[in-house]
Amino acid sequence: MNRSNKKGKKIIGWLFFLAAIGLCCVQGVYFLLENNYTVEYIDNRIFYVINLLIIVFMMFTIFLLLTLEKKGKILISSIAAALILLQAGLMVNHSYETKQVISFSPELNHLLVIKEDSDTGQAAYYRTRYGLFARPKEDLPYQTSGDYKVKWLEKDIAAVTYEAADHNLHQYIGTYGARDGGISYSYVASMSRGQWKGDAAQVTNSSEGIAIDYQGETEHYTQENMVQFGTLALVLMENNEAKWTIALNENFQSNSNDPEPPAGEITLYKATMEKNAPITLEYISTTD
Repeated sequence: MNRSNKKGKKIIGWLFFLAAIGLCCVQGVYFLLENNYTVEYIDNRIFYVINLLIIVFMMFTIFLLLTLEKKGKILISSIAAALILLQAGLMVNHSYETKQVISFSPELNHLLVIKEDSDTGQAAYYRTRYGLFARPKEDLPYQTSGDYKVKWLEKDIAAVTYEAADHNLHQYIGTYGARDGGISYSYVASMSRGQWKGDAAQVTNSSEGIAIDYQGETEHYTQENMVQFGTLALVLMENNEAKWTIALNENFQSNSNDPEPPAGEITLYKATMEKNAPITLEYISTTD
């Protein structure tokens, strides 16, 4: 082997070594954040993938920077293979222990993260931090049973429909923005007062509550049956079960203290595990 080839191998070997050290630093930051701030990777499998990359990079570093006999190469390869299998096994085992729901918004600028303990059925909603990391914000109010259905109603509103252990259907709404400039907490029901109409559906929102007209049937919901998420969406409940979500679209403009009628659109989304599409509604008249 000529000198230029040896030099090229050394450079590549050092690059692999620096990459391995960099990934070790990432893992170190992860342990620091986890211990002090209850921060996790957005996907728990990332921890094991990074470990796998460190093993592979270090193996290439040894092969490229050190002169080894055949037996030495076999030994290093065997150790690396054993460590890789160990990490792969731990990753698979962890996947059984923790169920994860990870969904990117349509424009990839927001990430919905839900992690569920498979043994207890208790799930937590996470908010992303620092790119790769996430921190639990709150537990879902009901223990889950079965799958999750995620639908992004807007680029900053994600509706999560799931069946709970009590066999009732529930919805959790992840919100990542505001419609009033984020100056103060706004109530969706107050901001969206009026009559709204869309294909096969109409919403009448007054001081007495919200009425949903859908496919010839009318359902009424009082303030006590409304659960708000953030400042962008609310879920309408009946007998401790989710029925509908009302979300403020990106073009929605209003304020609960503004006498002018709202502008833009809202979205009506039925709570069901079956495939269904959100219904876009336009403002047609006032109610109060």
